[in-house]
Order: sequence, then C-alpha cells, then structure tokens
Amino acid sequence: MSSRWACGLDGCDAAFDTVEDAVVHQTTAHERHECRVCGTVVPDGYFAIRHAFDEHTRAEFVRAYEADSDDVREREEIKAEIEETADLQEIVDRIDGSV
Repeated sequence: MSSRWACGLDGCDAAFDTVEDAVVHQTTAHERHECRVCGTVVPDGYFAIRHAFDEHTRAEFVRAYEADSDDVREREEIKAEIEETADLQEIVDRIDGSV
C-alpha cells in the first residue's frame, strides 16, 4: 500500500500515512521559503502556500512566481485538501515541540 501524502518539495520522495506527518516533515526537514511578494520567510510546502494565498492576492502570486491559472488552482486544491483533512493544531503543537 502506498502512502497518501507525499512531500514533493525539491524532488523529495518522502511519503507519509498522515497529512500531519507530511506537513511536519516539510516544515522541519526542508529549507524555509522566502516569499517573493513580501520577503517573509516561512516553512516551504503547505505553510508557504497558505501564506501566499492568505496574505496576498492571486494576481500578486501570479506576477511574483511567473505562475498561471493552473499553478494557482493546483495550490488552492492542495491548501483546501490539507485544511479539510489535517488537524492543524496537532501540526503546530508538534512543530513547536521540536524547536
């Protein structure tokens, strides 16, 4: 049986049985990401997507990342699926505990 949640960052092929494990991995095992819109440094993966779409307009994202509507749609789907599935408080607690 294959794991449902893949990391996918920088060609990382790590896969996880839970979304919480995947997001914690992205946050702790990979370099942080500097937002091209405002310069804020955030964990890569889910937290970078959440930052981009919660803090900036889709147009700002498209311009800063030379993205297109497919790129936006893909990231919106990832964000929505994680937020529907994950226990975000568990993720925050696990990350805070690891620092």
